Amino acid sequence: MAPMNSAPIRVLIADDHVVVREGLRALMDAQPGIMVVGEADGGEEAWRLAKELQPDVLLLDVSMPNGGGAEAAERFARDFPRVKVLVLTMHEERGYVTRLLRSGAAGYALKRSAASELLRAIRTVHSGERYVDPSLAGTLLTESTARRRGASHAEADQLVILTPRESEVLHLLALGHSNKEVASTLSISVKTVETHRASGMARLGVASRAALVRYAMTVGWMHDA
Repeated sequence: MAPMNSAPIRVLIADDHVVVREGLRALMDAQPGIMVVGEADGGEEAWRLAKELQPDVLLLDVSMPNGGGAEAAERFARDFPRVKVLVLTMHEERGYVTRLLRSGAAGYALKRSAASELLRAIRTVHSGERYVDPSLAGTLLTESTARRRGASHAEADQLVILTPRESEVLHLLALGHSNKEVASTLSISVKTVETHRASGMARLGVASRAALVRYAMTVGWMHDA
């Protein structure tokens, strides 16, 4: 829950179904710290309202007949870089998710998700973190990164989504930095580094620095040094 003295998260809803929009508005209007600033029933109207209202989060149905799909997510991410695009869809195909995240979307939520999960998604992307529905996050590939670096399909299939902070911490550790050096570089505490190190390595299924380095070589982190 947002602090009482903080500005509310301003949300623009873009969905071509009136009932869906009404339900989403009712859900968010009942939440402290979240405010719906507008509704759109198509891509062009959503673009106009995003330009006019400058919301914090755009809740975007990419299945709209007028201006949907990954192209819409990419357009909004390009034209309104300060607006966090949270895709809301029924599609659960892994390749479709990957394409949308690659297009610049900050998050991917499923329409069948519980109300509490959708609210968590909004708050997550607003805070600057990437969100992927929990039912997909454990198996979602970071295919675009791995395959650009030349990883095989078998290697890419082993890659999972890390949070941005986990990725930063593990990247630096793989390059040989100590926990203290990573903490200094990222302006966080050593304890926080240790927490992200443990959670990130658990996600990857690696238990040693050597295994982490092998992973880093697979996704190309060593080339970024």
